[in-house]
Amino acid sequence: MIQALIATLLWVLVASLLIFRCRRTDRSITHAALTIAVAMTLNVDAVYVAVDGLLGSTNYAMLLSDGLLIIGLFFLGRAAMKAGEYRPRLVRAAVGRPALFTALVGTTMAFFLIDRGGTTVTFMRDLGAQPWVAAYSIIVFTYCGIILGAMLTLAIRQFRIGQGADLVPALLLLIGSSSGIALSVAVITMDLAHVTGNLQFMRSVGASYGPLSLLAFLFLCAGFAVQPMVRNLQERARRARTGEMLQRLDSLWHQAVRARPGLSMAQSSTSQIIEDQESRLHREIVEIRDAMIDPRTAFEVTKAEETILEQAERHLLGSSGAGANGEHAVVAPRSPDERDRT
Repeated sequence: MIQALIATLLWVLVASLLIFRCRRTDRSITHAALTIAVAMTLNVDAVYVAVDGLLGSTNYAMLLSDGLLIIGLFFLGRAAMKAGEYRPRLVRAAVGRPALFTALVGTTMAFFLIDRGGTTVTFMRDLGAQPWVAAYSIIVFTYCGIILGAMLTLAIRQFRIGQGADLVPALLLLIGSSSGIALSVAVITMDLAHVTGNLQFMRSVGASYGPLSLLAFLFLCAGFAVQPMVRNLQERARRARTGEMLQRLDSLWHQAVRARPGLSMAQSSTSQIIEDQESRLHREIVEIRDAMIDPRTAFEVTKAEETILEQAERHLLGSSGAGANGEHAVVAPRSPDERDRT
């Protein structure tokens, strides 16, 4: 039941990523989510039995599922690392190809040393007393723990520097990564207890497996699903703010163009419509600043107009307030040579 629920959560994540990230060229997270969704779907009993029957009924479906999970986690970790500039050496090593290669080779070698028998949907329970089964599971979940540890590091960093809505996906990923690490530790503990014959301890630890699995996948899926939603809402809000800034600057810009005619006067109405709003706002700010500092014109702005201009400049730089040193950020005007060419 839990495996079916987890698989459903992952397919919902894949659908949401396809909807909200359809225009992005980088599909790493989507591909990773799709790979992990297939891996977890293979763990659903009915699917596992059917697929393993096609592969010879000797539990090859287990190796296929875990191999896909490892590959999916690799791409997920890489995508999470590429999302920001914070890339510490340990994180890069954790999500590197050598770690992936080691995990895949290790699990494959251990798998073929297992006395597997026929298809079983309780693979670890039935065969976990074998040392090679314990080794197989430990390799898989050690790699999972390493990747989730790297993601936890990145999530903590994002939570510390994030603001507003950006804190929501960072917090969800932080909780999901922590739960996943706890799950990995629990499974490795169960493996060691099983292979050493401490079955009572294994069962007591095993009680946490279901809740930790659900928590890990629920919060990780929620975090990765919320990320593009938050970004989409932020982009919409920014576009609306850009339109508002253009309206507020419109009168001042027309005054600047009349005082110092330039390229803007030569542009057709069609090209102005096609031009990106932020590019247009940047151009208008530059032309207003050019008119203000051009000694050949008598163009001046009021204090209120200067405030609007500074707000527009801060908006373009992605800031709603003053710079770190308390001074207003400005969009630099062009050089005299560049101005003369207009």
